[in-house]
Amino acid sequence: MSGTPSELPIVVLDALMPKAQRLVANRRGSMVWEVDSHRGWYAVKVGYPIEATADWPAQPWTALAPAREGAVLCRLGLDDCAYGEWDLGTWNFQPWHEGPDLYELWSPCRDADSRLEPHPSAALSCVEALAELHGRGWAHGDVQPAHFIIGPDRTHLIDLALARGGQVPEGYDFPFRGCLVHYEAPEIARSVLATGEAHPTQEADVYALGASLLISATGRRAVEYPDDAPRREQRRAVATGKRRPVKLHGELGELIDAMLSPVPEDRPTVYEVGRSLS
Repeated sequence: MSGTPSELPIVVLDALMPKAQRLVANRRGSMVWEVDSHRGWYAVKVGYPIEATADWPAQPWTALAPAREGAVLCRLGLDDCAYGEWDLGTWNFQPWHEGPDLYELWSPCRDADSRLEPHPSAALSCVEALAELHGRGWAHGDVQPAHFIIGPDRTHLIDLALARGGQVPEGYDFPFRGCLVHYEAPEIARSVLATGEAHPTQEADVYALGASLLISATGRRAVEYPDDAPRREQRRAVATGKRRPVKLHGELGELIDAMLSPVPEDRPTVYEVGRSLS
């Protein structure tokens, strides 16, 4: 996108007065910064609209996502966060969580010659993080391996911009149009294909968690389609409910198989998954 921002907005600089800052990501309408401030260590998210290109439709909602996530975090009672607007969109800051994500943590298990098995304790910690959100009456809507940060004391579930479960300011809200297709439940995919929108559910979160555990442990997606397939073709493959067999031995494999049921009502709840793992 022309005019893609490359600096923190002035309003954020004024609020945090960083001692050091590092741009972690800048893609598809979202910047993420790691900021060391006199107030603490923060993740700063800055949104801006995506302009239409030959390969990508316009996505003005990306400008609103940081403020929407900030509002969700505040609704959930997180004190050390803030959100607001800047020239091109919105921003939030929240505590930085140090540690590998789930996919990175289990990378040794995916080596061709490895005999390492994914440790159930890491899976349980991810389940507990999602269960905490579900217990508050929310659905995450965008569960994926990169959103579980395995810290030294606990696992943090991040990126709540698409979460549903309570009121957020109308000016920052936008419809849910699906998530990363690798982790999208069949019923979500069907709704997005039919109407362009869907409603995140806790059952769909369980499917996404199962798909996240599977790809992190084995490197294999739950549903087979060409890596370079267009998004709509990927979503059609997911919508059929047909998927690869779960080739992961033991109780974790059996749980993932149940979590990936094409029928939402047949999936275990996140609490049932937690009881099995513990």
